[in-house]
Amino acid sequence: MKIQKYVAPNMPEAMKKIRAELGNDAVILHSKVIYTGGFLGLFKKRNIEVLAAIDPSISDTPIPPQTKNREVRNSVLIKEPSSRIEPINQAGSSIANKEKKISDFPDIAKQLDEINQNVQAFGERSNNVSFSIPTPIKNVVNQLDKQEINEMIKARLVKDLVAKWYAAGEDVLDVHVFKWAQAFLLAEISPYSFGEVSLSKKYINVIGPTGVGKTTTLAKIAANIILKQKKTVGFITTDTYRIGAIEQLKTYANILDVPLEVCYSMEDFEHATKKLKDCDVILIDTAGRNFRNKKYVEDLMQVVDYKREMETLLVLSMTAKQKDLEEIYKQFSAINIDSFVFTKLDETSSYGAMINLIVTCKKGVAYMTTGQNVPDDIVPATPLELVNKIIEVDEE
Repeated sequence: MKIQKYVAPNMPEAMKKIRAELGNDAVILHSKVIYTGGFLGLFKKRNIEVLAAIDPSISDTPIPPQTKNREVRNSVLIKEPSSRIEPINQAGSSIANKEKKISDFPDIAKQLDEINQNVQAFGERSNNVSFSIPTPIKNVVNQLDKQEINEMIKARLVKDLVAKWYAAGEDVLDVHVFKWAQAFLLAEISPYSFGEVSLSKKYINVIGPTGVGKTTTLAKIAANIILKQKKTVGFITTDTYRIGAIEQLKTYANILDVPLEVCYSMEDFEHATKKLKDCDVILIDTAGRNFRNKKYVEDLMQVVDYKREMETLLVLSMTAKQKDLEEIYKQFSAINIDSFVFTKLDETSSYGAMINLIVTCKKGVAYMTTGQNVPDDIVPATPLELVNKIIEVDEE
């Protein structure tokens, strides 16, 4: 028996080589996926290694072909290596006549484990190592870096793209990889709630640090409730610290023709809720102060009755640093936060912090705002709208 090893980019190319050298009576003894090049075992070039032979003892009686299996290991989908002796016909298809187990090829499992370990380490090394990865995946990684997606999310996304890349084989376009990336991010954030307040609760409480646009956001929400949902609205403000805060909200209240109550204590709050009991919705504006001061949150809980049926929105500015946003959430987490509101999207070109916070804090987004105009510069958040700000797909 004459035995020869062949390496080719794919099985059809390997078949051509085998037929050219050994003829159409050759049989495949063994085939497997191999990888060459790359860095630390990651993102190597994919090839097929085939062991073929001329074996005149193989019967000419055809045996029905069997469905090829796929082996999924560590979430990386790789075609299972051939585990049969397969004669080749004129069309290059294979006919099975001998079964082997995947355990006969322990090197495959070892190889997949190595790939998985290196992908998991990607997040720790990605800022310091230039990987030899397929160009479309590299383009996605560059986009994620620009948007400041955190390393753990990025590592999982790259692992997902690698799996799809090798499973898809040839003819993968940039647009396909970018759509895979979009789908991954959508799957990451879709489990959480998105969209404007449901009005299932009478009280809507807006909290956040100073300067993020809480009062303007509150006015935008109120205007939408009044104009679109035809509900009556009342304002309560506890923001008695900032100069002009009460006057600002009073101006909005006059324009929208809604009542406003100012509260300095829990007693004031109880009195205000009684005066506004006939309103369908009561919107509560809170003071914005230094978020690093834990006493600020404690003071909020001394004025606002959080035991009531209340939906609480944490307002965050996209111009803030990721670390500060995480610290803000941590400080305010003593209050039951239902959703985020992201403001000042028009003042930045980096939106990755939104994805990072949704995934790490496990909270959805009610609104996104882009300016000072009431009620125009606010939109109900959707997962697709948010992901499109991170990754744009060029269909051309």
